[in-house]
Amino acid sequence: MKLTTRELALLAVFGALWGLDEISLGAVLKTLNIPLSGVVLAAIGLTIALVGRAFVPRRGSTLFIGVLAMLLKLFSLGGVIIGPMVGILSEALVAEVVLSLAGRPRRLAFILAGALGTAWVLLQPFVTGPLLFGRTLFVVWLDLLDLGGRLFGLTPAAVIWIVIGLLLLHLAIGGLVGWLSWDIARALKNRLGRTAQAAGRI
Repeated sequence: MKLTTRELALLAVFGALWGLDEISLGAVLKTLNIPLSGVVLAAIGLTIALVGRAFVPRRGSTLFIGVLAMLLKLFSLGGVIIGPMVGILSEALVAEVVLSLAGRPRRLAFILAGALGTAWVLLQPFVTGPLLFGRTLFVVWLDLLDLGGRLFGLTPAAVIWIVIGLLLLHLAIGGLVGWLSWDIARALKNRLGRTAQAAGRI
């Protein structure tokens, strides 16, 4: 992927925004132990990355933004950061695959990229838990059922409904992220275009 200086600068800006969001808001949400904080961070991060993709519609640009955000996460103070770093990179990679397969940028591709990128938050503990933190899949599964049970007011026995509910919730939030990202990108482009025209008339 050969990028111009302007495109590199744009990707750096979007990567920095995602990284700063993870450093600042991520620390606050972790301290307050907010439920679904991972979904909130993924939604904001993917919104930034997808808007960045609209400004630099090249294959690899979304992943590039995610890599920059992941590297910035290294500067987080205290706590375990390897999990969030893996999350950032994975979310960006999922979105990148979807957008690259879709080819030309379009709203539907953004919606699907946001939905699947956010859904990764639900699956990540089953990967990072055993590999990075020594947790068994059974413990991760119980944590998932506990979260869903508290969120939906169901008993852990309602396994199917909990899983379906959590999956639909993640996909819906991610789909909304993709939809809004498309509109935000178009609005920013129009505003910047008008600003440039006004500056040219001065």
